[in-house]
Amino acid sequence: MVTEQSAKMPAREYETIYILKSDTSKEGASKVAERVGDVVGKEGGKLTLVETWGRRQLAYPVKKQRRGVYVYVKYLGGGGVVSELERNLRMLDEVVKYQTVQVREGVDEATVQVDPEAITFADVEPPGEDDVDETLEQSLGLVDGPSRRHDVEEEGGDMGLGDEEDES
Repeated sequence: MVTEQSAKMPAREYETIYILKSDTSKEGASKVAERVGDVVGKEGGKLTLVETWGRRQLAYPVKKQRRGVYVYVKYLGGGGVVSELERNLRMLDEVVKYQTVQVREGVDEATVQVDPEAITFADVEPPGEDDVDETLEQSLGLVDGPSRRHDVEEEGGDMGLGDEEDES
């Protein structure tokens, strides 16, 4: 826990980005958010900023997920806060991936002003119809999806491979 000596030492500022599964419910996302806030508080840290970036495409599939809900958390504390936070994120099924970066060192916690609105976790909306992933066959181009067939018809259908008359 927090001792007097560690309370007097300057803190470090960290930022963690974690990605939730795309189909995570509001309850699941709030459970993760509550755990993050609890861990930072119990380890003597201080949340300074929380942003929900929303549902986005992943650069590559992670645990069979192609999309995820990104959450950005900025906080002050020592190295123990980071290790405990990452341990907790590792145990949660909703979390697909996470990364923590130290932003700066030697931060005086007493001088940091925190807006209560900035540290509230936003609710995660359920995926809409636009967030439906393509099947593997569609992503590889083996099967035309409804949108691909529509695009081909608009462009002229045969894409230059038909019976065109030669003008020479």
